[in-house]
Amino acid sequence: MRNQLITMAACLSVFSFTACQQSQNGQSGQQDTTQQVQDTTAAVSETPAADTTNAAALSTVMTVPEKVKAGAPIMVKFTVTNSSDREVEFCKWHTPFEEKFLNSFFDIQDAKGEPAQYIGPMAKRVSPPPADAYTKVPAKGNVSAEIDLLKGYKLSAPGTYKISFQGAGISGLSNVNEATFTIE
Repeated sequence: MRNQLITMAACLSVFSFTACQQSQNGQSGQQDTTQQVQDTTAAVSETPAADTTNAAALSTVMTVPEKVKAGAPIMVKFTVTNSSDREVEFCKWHTPFEEKFLNSFFDIQDAKGEPAQYIGPMAKRVSPPPADAYTKVPAKGNVSAEIDLLKGYKLSAPGTYKISFQGAGISGLSNVNEATFTIE
């Protein structure tokens, strides 16, 4: 029973990722229905990968204050830069561009490697994502968003923490640095 649940969860994740990427491609008229069916079949049988067309053009810098006082907001800033000569968009689901936590998309660990507990909601999504689920990045431009980690994670113990982004499968933002911060 457990293996069936794991398999079903993996299939749903692949389907959500595929729908997000196909919706993005479909909106720009780049694929026909036959190609979408073939892509969906291939995505189910393979490990999902970000849309390399957009991923290659986008890089993301994640910044967080080096030191924060216990209980004070811990603001993480995401800046997505487009190095291409054309406008590029990405799915904002599972990123700070949603402006609130609707899923756990950061991996935060203390110095001992213990993960910080996620305390936010776990939203269910429609598929394919609607047009407003995408953020556009102008050619040779960038966009930024900030989010308070305390709104989604239990971070009260003093110490040094490492944060990494885990939302690439949905958003397509795969070039994201890791960062560290210290709670005093």
